[in-house]
Amino acid sequence: MKTKSRIYEMGGVITEADGDYCTLRLRLPAGIVTPDQLIAVGQIAQKYNIDNVHLTTRQTIEIPHIKVIQLEEVSRELLASGHDIGAERAEVVNITACPGTDRCKLANIDSLRLAKEIDKRYFRKDMPGKMRIAISACPNACTSETLNEIGITGLRNPIRENGTCTGCGTCVQFCRENAIEVRDGRIVMDKKLCLECGTCVRSCLYGLLQSETAAYRITFGGRRGRHPKVGMHLITVNSEEAVLLVVDAIIDWIYRFARLDVPIVSQIGKDLNFEEFKANLPKKLPPGSVVAA
Repeated sequence: MKTKSRIYEMGGVITEADGDYCTLRLRLPAGIVTPDQLIAVGQIAQKYNIDNVHLTTRQTIEIPHIKVIQLEEVSRELLASGHDIGAERAEVVNITACPGTDRCKLANIDSLRLAKEIDKRYFRKDMPGKMRIAISACPNACTSETLNEIGITGLRNPIRENGTCTGCGTCVQFCRENAIEVRDGRIVMDKKLCLECGTCVRSCLYGLLQSETAAYRITFGGRRGRHPKVGMHLITVNSEEAVLLVVDAIIDWIYRFARLDVPIVSQIGKDLNFEEFKANLPKKLPPGSVVAA
């Protein structure tokens, strides 16, 4: 009985339309799973005559159609195989992230490493409401990070080396935002159009377009669901250390001031004074770490 009680306390147990069955959500930080863990899921599903498993948009695995009377037994086998039960209540839920610099040629930051560190600090922390955190290594936003309570985007600000650019126009062809053009043999950038994706830097044949250290844009207040909303820019910083301090500050702010059982986003401007929090945030960060506030 203790094992079953713990399973329900951990979250991740979803009652299906037929109340005799439930779906079990597994915890997979950044969607990463080992071959052995995948094999274990398949073997357990076959053992209990489950035809398929579901790969979710939150980068987890759900095992459906488990008989309620078998939930304790299935969960015990999953835990023994190295899996953990996912969280999906008023807490910090599964951290999602793109592949990042581990294998993506467009990536500006190591999103997987950052996701693992945030997961280690905060996964399943009790909160007044559900907290989703997503990381994208570039502005292509493969994880839709700005539609989460906390979104982190990797940026790279291009810097042109004056006097050495040949004006070949290669970067112009690669820029998808039309933020670069050739005028009188010189490259001209429109900072208002630039997304700081870093594509122009990587495309320069002569290495004359450089960039500053990768930056991390952090947004707050995004949400999916019935009334989707893009998060507001909170701050942009230049190190993982600063990112973690910002996440620390956000979690503490929400934990102390947000009301229970009310969507966090709907409390902005009421219980949560976003502008005041944003103004005071740079004071909590190391000198020189803020790129844009």
